Amino acid sequence: MPWYHSFIKHTVGALALTSTCFAMAADLEKEELKFGFIKLTDMAPLAIAYEKGYFEDEGLYVSLEAQANWKVLLDRVIDGELDGAHMLAGQPLGATIGFGTQAHIITAFSMDLNGNGITVSNSVWEDMKPHIPKQADGKPVHPIKADALKPVIAKYKAEGKPFKMGMVFPVSTHNYELRYWLAAGGIHPGYYAPLKGDTSGQIDADALLSVTPPPQMPATMEAGTIYGYCVGEPWNQQAVFKGIGVPVITDYEIWKNNPEKVFGVSNEWAEKYPNTHIAVVKAMIRAAKWLDDNNNANRPEAVKILAKSSYVGADYDVIANSMTGTFEYEKGDKREVPDFNVFFRHNATYPYYSDAIWYLTQMRRWGQIAEHKPDSWYMEIAKKVYRPDIYRKAAEQLIAEGKVSASEFPNFATETGFKPPQTEFIDNITYDGNKPNEYLGKFSIGLKPKDTLK
Repeated sequence: MPWYHSFIKHTVGALALTSTCFAMAADLEKEELKFGFIKLTDMAPLAIAYEKGYFEDEGLYVSLEAQANWKVLLDRVIDGELDGAHMLAGQPLGATIGFGTQAHIITAFSMDLNGNGITVSNSVWEDMKPHIPKQADGKPVHPIKADALKPVIAKYKAEGKPFKMGMVFPVSTHNYELRYWLAAGGIHPGYYAPLKGDTSGQIDADALLSVTPPPQMPATMEAGTIYGYCVGEPWNQQAVFKGIGVPVITDYEIWKNNPEKVFGVSNEWAEKYPNTHIAVVKAMIRAAKWLDDNNNANRPEAVKILAKSSYVGADYDVIANSMTGTFEYEKGDKREVPDFNVFFRHNATYPYYSDAIWYLTQMRRWGQIAEHKPDSWYMEIAKKVYRPDIYRKAAEQLIAEGKVSASEFPNFATETGFKPPQTEFIDNITYDGNKPNEYLGKFSIGLKPKDTLK
């Protein structure tokens, strides 16, 4: 082929490609975006969408910025300094109903399932061990229930020492998982009473829970300020590596395949930039799929990316301990937990109404929602905050482009947004998202549907 034919062919091809990109970008209301995150391994879909060029494929130019804590992150999304962020699943719900900061926040993308653990200090672990059943090889039988912690708390109380534990934020999954685990073992984690002006969450508590930012958990426990905590990775495994504590249970064992983080934006932002929002969700769906592809074959590469100081900034080995399908409890007791981090399997990215309603039931159970609400209210708030309609548009575009197959998503024609009744909780109580008040009535510890703390 003469050189000039080749030159013309390649030039025309390049111009066609460029015009396609411009056409795609022209549909976007905003191309330059800044997203926030907290230094946890479950921010991975953001990092991967950036590093693998999935944002750029959508015509988006994204910068990612670590935030000091969950409150700062939420405030910056509300005031527009951030276009969106990696959020606790309870944050958009808490903000929208006005617990803490009042703002209408929505999510059209669930970032992951599972990923948390509960860790106790070495001394608490030694006190718990006599109360834990053992396997034939002498290792503890899992899951370890909070029943084994109850006599330890009684001992501390007899010595005049309040038993303090850390969680990351009042509307965090960690707060509700820690409370769920404690209550299932007969330990009262305390009530909130906003009508009385008491937002400590420590009324009637056997264990006093307070907020500690995730990266500070190990050091706070090592200093003796708290005796245990519930947090996401890598901060449970960090305690093992530092030899200062023992993770006793993962959230996968408290509630199998529980939703953990979401990608949140303000409702105002979503209405102003609808096409941009869909493009963001498309890029993140692809990132989540990459993370779970081929039975987690890409996880070692993902760990290398997350270990960078600009993302999680923990050692490769610490992050890999959980991200590659294992979890280490007591030093040397490493067990297979293939679904410790799930990013795409089990429709992990789909924003289910039933997930939203579970969080609202726990807010009500512990008094953050101060007064009785009818079942219809729970549904109304779930639909206001969780947006599967936006998710569906993003997914259908990806299917049309041949980037993901339809079989990898829920059947949008029949999907209701409600998972079937879920039975795999540590206390064996069944959760049906269609019946929130009936669910609340099943717990022996926690506010009953009609209770109000005044």
